[in-house]
Amino acid sequence: MISTLPKKGHLLIAEPSILGDVSFNRSVVLLAEHNDEGSIGFILNKPLNYTINDLLPEIEASFKIYNGGPVEQDNLYFIHNIPDIIPNSVEISNGIYWGGDFETTKQLINEGRITKNHIRFFLGYSGWSVNQLEMEMQENSWIVAENTLKNKLLSKASTLFWKEKIIEQGGEYVLFSNAPENPMLN
Repeated sequence: MISTLPKKGHLLIAEPSILGDVSFNRSVVLLAEHNDEGSIGFILNKPLNYTINDLLPEIEASFKIYNGGPVEQDNLYFIHNIPDIIPNSVEISNGIYWGGDFETTKQLINEGRITKNHIRFFLGYSGWSVNQLEMEMQENSWIVAENTLKNKLLSKASTLFWKEKIIEQGGEYVLFSNAPENPMLN
């Protein structure tokens, strides 16, 4: 079922039918870009077993690192809701920004001026070529939803986020919210 056309700032909610896809099974993705050249997003609800300090010892914080997607997983990306103190940020939508001056960001984290509710770090990103996302939607891989949490999204998204977003869809989706992640193991 195609709910809404994808747009920058929207959320992609993995359909329950995406089984066996290690990256996207039960994922909620924030679309950071969607245009005629393709789409880029970050998986919001797949924390890794790393903190920012594990990857960059000069940053004195224990913010979790998330799996942003299967593309360029050796690169670190970040989104945040504080463009007034992180220069050169690019607005995604609804008060959520992508990137910015990393040296300033590190300094502000070390000074305690940026908390985990302001910023989220990702290894890798999710990417789709021209029309690829629309084809996946035709195959019932994704539900598109507006980001109703706006810039509070960073403090909300968690490992239970997919279940919450699926329940919001109502109907038959409520049944899937309690299904085991891998029905073959049931």
